[in-house]
Amino acid sequence: MATKAKDYYSEIVNYIEDLEVNKRVRELKDNYDTLLTYWNIGKSIVEAQGGKSRAKYGDALMKNWGEKLSKIYGKGYDSSKLRRFRQFYLLFQKCGTVCHKLSWSHYRYLLPIKNENERNYYINQVILNNLSVRELRSEIKNKSFERLSYTDKENIKLITNENNNKLTLNDMLKDPIIINIPNKENKLDEKVIHKYLIQMLENKFLELGVGFTLAGHEYKIKYKDRVYKIDLLFYNVKLNCYIVIEVKNREVLPQDIGQLEFYMNCIDMQVKEKYNNKTLGVLIVKKKNQYVIEYISNKELLYLTTFIIK
Repeated sequence: MATKAKDYYSEIVNYIEDLEVNKRVRELKDNYDTLLTYWNIGKSIVEAQGGKSRAKYGDALMKNWGEKLSKIYGKGYDSSKLRRFRQFYLLFQKCGTVCHKLSWSHYRYLLPIKNENERNYYINQVILNNLSVRELRSEIKNKSFERLSYTDKENIKLITNENNNKLTLNDMLKDPIIINIPNKENKLDEKVIHKYLIQMLENKFLELGVGFTLAGHEYKIKYKDRVYKIDLLFYNVKLNCYIVIEVKNREVLPQDIGQLEFYMNCIDMQVKEKYNNKTLGVLIVKKKNQYVIEYISNKELLYLTTFIIK
């Protein structure tokens, strides 16, 4: 009897799994159809108004059509919605640039953003971090884009299937990243601050959600019978590499970069597999009342971001 009960249970699980999978497939298909329909409506409106250069002069036409359509299909097709559809098409005139991982509710909050680089950044964040509409609104409200370094803002491309594997660490870090230190007015022991910062950084990198996994906290490596401890060691799935992070409670010294490179080389020799990319290094040092990241990638340009201490 027990065996039969097990079989029936497995059968029920299979039925439910099939149903849930099919529901999700229908949701994806519905979202695809919705975005494609709105894009085509926008395209037709622009063409009816005489093309992109004259589209802004067609308010009377949209008001007329909106009144007719809303009587038949409801408020979802009134003149204000038609304006959004037109704007949707104008911003994404190549249908292939419309990412179907985003819902129309996502796009509603992206349409008012005039800066293409800023808009692309937030679209990429939704794709990379699987952001909900609420989370996207929070990113926009918190001005996440404005916290990127100046150079990063100049040429942000939309993530596609072709370039999804070409991300760099620069694409993932915001500037500044805020870390709260309680009772900072009091003199805290340097060891306490160091350990606290490491724990906060561990959380911050994991919160980025862009493929970071913690490989080790105070990760031990052995070299010539001596044991060293790396403050934090991450592995990043997107970058296919390990990332060494070292924290200093003072300004950078020349030997700090040498130590970081030594740790990177040790990880490459002792931990990295042949199919992994070379290890990256992140050095975080104190400058006045801020902690600054100096990012080193195979001796290429330094990338700076700021940790604001509150």
